[in-house]
Amino acid sequence: MNKRIVTFGELLLRFSKQGHRRFAQGEELLGNFGGSEANVGISLATLGDEVEYVTRLPRGQIGQAAHMMLRQYGLLTDHLLIDGDRMGTYYFEGAAALRNSSVTYDRAESAFAQLQPGMFDWHKILENAAVYHTSGIAAALTENAYLSTIESMEVADEMGLTISFDINHRKNLWRYPGAQPREALSRLLEFADIMFGDVIEFEFLTQHPKIPFKALTPDYEMDLAPYEEWFDQLHARFPRCRKWLMGMRNQVNASHHLLTALLWSDGKLYSTRIYDIQDMVDPMGVGDAFTAGLIHGMMAFPDDDQRILDYSLAASTLKYTFPGDFNLATDEEIQCLMKS
Repeated sequence: MNKRIVTFGELLLRFSKQGHRRFAQGEELLGNFGGSEANVGISLATLGDEVEYVTRLPRGQIGQAAHMMLRQYGLLTDHLLIDGDRMGTYYFEGAAALRNSSVTYDRAESAFAQLQPGMFDWHKILENAAVYHTSGIAAALTENAYLSTIESMEVADEMGLTISFDINHRKNLWRYPGAQPREALSRLLEFADIMFGDVIEFEFLTQHPKIPFKALTPDYEMDLAPYEEWFDQLHARFPRCRKWLMGMRNQVNASHHLLTALLWSDGKLYSTRIYDIQDMVDPMGVGDAFTAGLIHGMMAFPDDDQRILDYSLAASTLKYTFPGDFNLATDEEIQCLMKS
């Protein structure tokens, strides 16, 4: 049985300040690599899965350093391209107390943004793979990046892979002429067998008013009936997708979040516990940890949807404890948190 997982997206260089400083404070910047689909791949590799990451990197020392980092975390990079001119970057200013975090992108003309359909031999890349994962971010930068993402999903569909898709709507990225993010994301979702998004992304995609998640304590009781109706509508619109994972969090303040999720699977809705997360380290990549938990759970215990959901939530909760974009929680740590 094939178990290899392939992820596709842009690897970025993240710049931030130490502590909770603003960019105007001090002279030193911290740099580390990250990016949604790479985050998913590294989380899965940490859990022991065989993962190949596909992207396009720039020539020179920065691209070489990025490539070395991917291999350091155990990702296969056999089909990675190194022929661009620059690395996409983003600048992250962390939240503090009542001040929200902020992200500023600098991705124009990056190696990945200059993708063209046909650059990757997807039939060769996806040979002997079981799961293919990408997200809305990979398609957002340019029309050709969108067409390249469609191309990859068409081949994955043709080859019978399970296709995983994260909505990952970033409104500041869809700026190319004629970009229609809702229509483009809907087109991509037509290929998806499993899908992840937070409640705000579900609202954007469907234009269905979001259902508020107002938990202030872990004993908050959710009314699941409105969600069941919402998921039934989603399934009617996207009948191929058989698992929908919706993440929800209530941000009490910058370092205090309450987190939970719902999983709709083959007509049944599953709920799970609520984690009360205080004194968190870094919230970046929590959604990617959700997605990796879902993919790993489906392969590790495919007949237990409740356990898959519990595992996904525990994995994403542990991401709050790691600085940077990557969730480095082990399977043992996730299983331990699930049982606590």
